[in-house]
Amino acid sequence: MGKDKIRRFRENETFSNLFQASFREVYQRDYPLKGSWNKNVFGNDNPIVLELGCGKGEYTVALARLNKSVNYIGVDVKGARLWRGAKTALEEKMENVAFIRTRIELIESFFAPSEVSQIWITFPDPQPRKENKRLTSPRFLNRYLSFLAPGAVIHLKTDSRELHDYTKEVVEAREDMTLLEADPDIYANTGRPANDPVLTVRTFYENQFLEQGKPITYLRFSTGNPATAKQEGC
Repeated sequence: MGKDKIRRFRENETFSNLFQASFREVYQRDYPLKGSWNKNVFGNDNPIVLELGCGKGEYTVALARLNKSVNYIGVDVKGARLWRGAKTALEEKMENVAFIRTRIELIESFFAPSEVSQIWITFPDPQPRKENKRLTSPRFLNRYLSFLAPGAVIHLKTDSRELHDYTKEVVEAREDMTLLEADPDIYANTGRPANDPVLTVRTFYENQFLEQGKPITYLRFSTGNPATAKQEGC
């Protein structure tokens, strides 16, 4: 392990906005903050939005800058990557940002029913040969339903047309989810408002994909009846 990575891991231990739990602590067990993130971390009743597989937390931090009345939590298993997002949020004294270091397979241990209002999944590994590892597979969607509020929205932004089409098919086949939007190329869609976070917030990987000429796709779908779905973009 490189010295820089070791330094980041040590610094992570000092960050007040980064929460880490070992596999044993949360496997088939509830994390102590489950059901009380608003009260004990953010000190308010604002909606909670997750970014799953957040990497360096670029999207988490950017969305939090845009919406100070929303609480954002980035989730990833890579501590060296999370270090960047957590450090930036602390440097900017952002009180509506937190991060969790854990495997997303264990996400149910961290949140209580209806505790989360939205999820962003930005440029996940499309897992072309392992459907069950896709973050939009039925296996994972069922996990999210355990803590999403009625009408909660899930956003998927990806350069993988295969993952886009797969997720669309999965959602359309479910009775407990409703497809709200499917855009095969967000930058070809001139109907989007200029301040739409789908366009204005870009990760490092997204910029790389755009330089390679890859179209960026977007899906938005909700839990339950579409009449109750939250339509906010972020």
